[in-house]
Amino acid sequence: MTDLEKKSTYYNGLCLSSLGHTKESLEFAQNFSFEDTDVLAVTYPKSGTIWMQEILPLLLNGGDLTPIHTIPNWDRVPWLEEKRLELMPPSFHTSKAKTIYVMRDPRDVLVSSYYFHQMAEFLEEPGTFDEFIGKFLEGKVLFGKWTDHVKSWMHTELGDRIMHITYEEMVQDLPAALRRMADFLGRNLDPETIQKIAEQCSFQTMKKNTMSNFSLVPKAYMDHDKSPFLRKGHAGDWRNHFSSEQLAQFSSVIHKELEGESCSLPWSLDTTGGNGC
Repeated sequence: MTDLEKKSTYYNGLCLSSLGHTKESLEFAQNFSFEDTDVLAVTYPKSGTIWMQEILPLLLNGGDLTPIHTIPNWDRVPWLEEKRLELMPPSFHTSKAKTIYVMRDPRDVLVSSYYFHQMAEFLEEPGTFDEFIGKFLEGKVLFGKWTDHVKSWMHTELGDRIMHITYEEMVQDLPAALRRMADFLGRNLDPETIQKIAEQCSFQTMKKNTMSNFSLVPKAYMDHDKSPFLRKGHAGDWRNHFSSEQLAQFSSVIHKELEGESCSLPWSLDTTGGNGC
């Protein structure tokens, strides 16, 4: 049995961490009953999940900071632990629940995941960066292939129930991103409240907040000496890690797997520019 198999559980072909998933918890998720007022934040791992868990409660409660300072991030927003739309509970499709889907440049996703695998003791060792690129492209990581995730949530019939936003948009202008999300959620928030939420949800503020930086997690599960959970929080760090050969390989595989798709990616995955699904 490989190290990955020892630390993982499998559900409908998806690799999940056995630390946070059991057969019972996954069955509970499938039988979960959605309310029309529910809001989902959907992300592929390392695409802004924790950031959205910081943002959404503030948008929904009018900017009240009390929960942010008193309740750990992971307790504020429950996880259904589901990736692909077709694996969502049946009640999701019949409800009016809204979804915000956050997508991040897959090269930065890979880099962030690489460091997370180093510090998360419940995950297998990532190996070399080159080895981890291979695992990522083959889908031998938690929640499978990035391309499967993107295709599943870009092709939905949710209509005005889903909003798509990128991690990079949030980094570039967080107040503007917050206004978009607030409007989508039907929350009429004044500029002062938006600014307050933006300041609270900045990377530096979250990094200092013990309720948000995961420093409360025991070292047996997350070793912050190896890599901080909130590491950099900006876009484009992949440039400090990929060689030209690795970038060419990565881009080729992603393009091939998205070939024929009607959607287009908001980033160029090639050094020469130009891109599309």
